[in-house]
Amino acid sequence: MNNAVQWLGAGIFALAILHTFSTKFFERMAHARPDHAGVWHLLGEVEVVFGFWAMVLVIAIAAFLGTATATHYLDTRNYTEPMFVFAIMVVAGSRAILEIARSIVNAVARSLPLKGAVGLHFVTLTLVPLMGSLITEPAAMTLAALMLGERIYRRGVSNRLKYVTLGVLFVNVSIGGTLTPFAAPPVLMVAAKWNWDLWHMLTQFGWKAALAVAVNALAASLLFRRELGRLDVREHVADATPRWVLVVHVLFLAGVVIFAHHPAVFMGLLLFFLGFAMAYPQFQDRLMLREGLLVAFFLAGLVVLGGQQQWWLDPLLRGMDSTTVYLGATVLTAVTDNAALTYLASMAGGLSEEFRYSVVAGAVTGGGLTVIANAPNPAGFSILRGHFRDQAIHPLGLFAAALPPTLTAVVAFRFL
Repeated sequence: MNNAVQWLGAGIFALAILHTFSTKFFERMAHARPDHAGVWHLLGEVEVVFGFWAMVLVIAIAAFLGTATATHYLDTRNYTEPMFVFAIMVVAGSRAILEIARSIVNAVARSLPLKGAVGLHFVTLTLVPLMGSLITEPAAMTLAALMLGERIYRRGVSNRLKYVTLGVLFVNVSIGGTLTPFAAPPVLMVAAKWNWDLWHMLTQFGWKAALAVAVNALAASLLFRRELGRLDVREHVADATPRWVLVVHVLFLAGVVIFAHHPAVFMGLLLFFLGFAMAYPQFQDRLMLREGLLVAFFLAGLVVLGGQQQWWLDPLLRGMDSTTVYLGATVLTAVTDNAALTYLASMAGGLSEEFRYSVVAGAVTGGGLTVIANAPNPAGFSILRGHFRDQAIHPLGLFAAALPPTLTAVVAFRFL
């Protein structure tokens, strides 16, 4: 790509970020211009933003360099992550998987001194993000967001509680997937190349992340203990799903996770899963196909736009020492996908172990500050935004809510 297209790509990327902060403007335009309300509503969808601006970028490349170059650029992008997030959202969001996760959360919550909604809130923000180290972060985000939406958000809680819970959820999912080398996208990008095995992740990242996750969740639950204490979170006991159906769903989920790097396999499993769901509709709720497609579209747009940011991100990272790169990665993650940062770092040779630790720790630390900071965030955003006023989550509100738990992660990764 020539310099003009690189600068254009950076400019379009900046406009896309600005667009994410301006979605309420488009919603107001939908009411002011009802003749074109559908278009304005579409542009007001955060999940559509990066896909829309990716289209603008591709058209610009075609105009400057020809359609062959534009299509070649699209063909050379890796869309495995968007496809995987779509597949895992659909399977993990099914009734059977939710029933299993809810049973585990309820059992743990009953064993704690924190009772009722306070204990449920704490366990959901602690256990489920840490489960992301096994079932992957997108699956953990999907499960936690669905359970919080059902048990907490829909009970008419305050806007402040909603934002604080969302901020803690995003940060905890981002750092909670670091107990293993295969669950968090920014870790996945470097683990094989840098020979980071399970023991390395547990000793260098995992225990620190687990401690920060618990502190963040406990602080949020205790801060709102009075409001949570007034909630009745008892569930209506529905007919239990047959065990054989639970087993089939778990096997599908395990297959998608195990073959997360092989889209032909996990997309095939997804198609079989959809067939199974259609064959036994009495054991299914509405599958999250629309939400999953929107999130995948968001991430695919980020992949296309992110491919034009390497020219300025790479030298910026290389010019930092280990301390600066930690803080720099934390900040940069807020405006670009954290997996992209660690991927760029993995391409550089001769990095010290301290530098490697700093760039990955910084990438996961800042993963909750914005919707685009971490691949699972759009999934949680899509599931929970309907519970907010005007069905919109304000980016500055999310940033402010995620900042305290992010600082907890800074303390854990830099001083422990």
